[in-house]
Amino acid sequence: MRSSSKLIGLIATLLVPALVSAQSYPSAADPRNNLKPGRFDAGTAASNMRLVSFTPKPAQFDSSRGLAFINSDLAFGGHYVYQGNFAGFTVWNVSNPAHPVVESVVECITSQGDPSIIGHLLFVSAEGGGNRSDCAKGGVQDPKDHMTGVRIYDVSNPKAPKLIKNVQTCKGSHTHTVIPSPTDPNIVYIYVSGQQAARPDSELAGCKNGTDPADPTNSLYQLDIIKVPLNHPEKAAVIPGARIFTGLEGSPDCVTFCAPPDPRREARRAAAAQAGAPAGATARATDPLHTGPRNCHDVTAYPAYHLLAAACSSHAIMVDVSNPEKPVRISAITDTNNFQGRHTAGFSNDARKTLWTDEWGGGTGPMCQAGSIMELGGNTIVTASPDNKKLTQRAYFKLPSAQTEQENCVSHNGGLIPVPGRDLYVQGWYQGGVDVMDFTDADHPTEIAYFDRGPIDPPSDTSKASERSRYTIGGSWGAYYWNGYIYSSELDRGFDVLELTPGPQLSANEIAAAKLVTLKEYNPQSQPKLTWPAAFPVVRSYLDQLVRNDGLTSDKTSAVGQALDAAEKQSGAARAASLHKLGAQVEGYAKGAKDSARVKAMATEIHRLAAASK
Repeated sequence: MRSSSKLIGLIATLLVPALVSAQSYPSAADPRNNLKPGRFDAGTAASNMRLVSFTPKPAQFDSSRGLAFINSDLAFGGHYVYQGNFAGFTVWNVSNPAHPVVESVVECITSQGDPSIIGHLLFVSAEGGGNRSDCAKGGVQDPKDHMTGVRIYDVSNPKAPKLIKNVQTCKGSHTHTVIPSPTDPNIVYIYVSGQQAARPDSELAGCKNGTDPADPTNSLYQLDIIKVPLNHPEKAAVIPGARIFTGLEGSPDCVTFCAPPDPRREARRAAAAQAGAPAGATARATDPLHTGPRNCHDVTAYPAYHLLAAACSSHAIMVDVSNPEKPVRISAITDTNNFQGRHTAGFSNDARKTLWTDEWGGGTGPMCQAGSIMELGGNTIVTASPDNKKLTQRAYFKLPSAQTEQENCVSHNGGLIPVPGRDLYVQGWYQGGVDVMDFTDADHPTEIAYFDRGPIDPPSDTSKASERSRYTIGGSWGAYYWNGYIYSSELDRGFDVLELTPGPQLSANEIAAAKLVTLKEYNPQSQPKLTWPAAFPVVRSYLDQLVRNDGLTSDKTSAVGQALDAAEKQSGAARAASLHKLGAQVEGYAKGAKDSARVKAMATEIHRLAAASK
């Protein structure tokens, strides 16, 4: 979410990608349309997903006054979920996901409060003019008391977290990302995305505003980096930052899309304008923007591949972080005619695809109405060459339901669901609810599951215009799959736990295979490499996918299914022999199969299961 009114006012103005597919407008018959409003009694709609539990906010944060006490992001460790809040954080014990229990509530005015967990250390982002070093309320009266950067807590006792250190940064921390050192397990680096201008040197020495991205003393055009010794977190300190923006003003290595107007897109824009799209949303500039980014909203690391996907307003930037102290920009791409501002990034598990979200309207506007521009406020899929030096934009995805004008709605934070053979992404859409997108086919992303509530507020009542100038800000800030469940941070209401259910686009075997992937810790902006144990649900997931997409003829899929059933009844060497024989047969099926790649992947999993059966 963008809390700055200047950022909220940004309008898409630049370049358009050629040959990118777009969705049609939402169906008027979608079950999510026109749900009953209410804070705790709103109507709900769900598909391939069920609500396991809902727990209201702790009393300390039970307020919907603007952005002061809204919930923010999540981090996961052990059997705890750490939920950020603009006024502190909550530690939830989710040993029983059906009945989460509050372990502790830490009150600390911190602005967004986005969290990350490493062992017993919790890192919390702080940005804004009202944050104090002592966490007290009442605002900053003396500049020396101002805290903007990253707070470090010891949560070894989750019932009583202790503040270890406030690490001050020049621009504050809107969000942050933890990157482990590839050479020293005792060191982690925190890449800090700050949205503010640099603080005055009189408040924090060395801070400097400027207009030259190449000026190494300029605090604006960089990501701050904090180096943290895990055994001595009190020694955490800012080191030279990541200067990944220099030369993006028209540089040849910045791939841009300059396409002629698309009549279909222009027709959609005209229709949206007629239907009441927000002012400026249908604008299309003919002149390119001559300035590049100076910060990022979020950056997502993929440590297993030493990559960083940086969502930096106008640009998507791919960075090599093999040496986290000396990051190197590999490539960049821009599309600001159809993306208001890149907000969050995510990788496919093989790192060959990335997805980028667009927080059109800053998270506080109703950008999912029937008349809203479909290219704005959603996701876009980008593929990369093997060396990541060439990025290619492929398609858009927008929540396919018509939300009301009472609901702030736009794409926001999420992460992968570990279904083998597919790229599934679950994410929050504020009051658009929780949605699961399949982007396996980069040119045709589709929705496969959702959970949504009606608006918090009833329809507009002009008689109350003097009491409230805007609707309550709420909905899912971020939704993440972790160890069998989807956890969603509801800004206004509280804390949701959801579970996937089988359907035509998601089988019971695929859900079972996803549950085989368990993580001790999960920080969504430091993406883990997903691996599956050798297991029958993994093999059957590929089989279900081949049946679903007609990737292998029905006689062969039936034969494979029967052979798997027979092998599962065996054990030891007999099972191994049967599976190796089946694997060889499936390898033969790959030739001439409609989806030969998936058939080969299934054969590999059958042989892996055979090896584990001895």
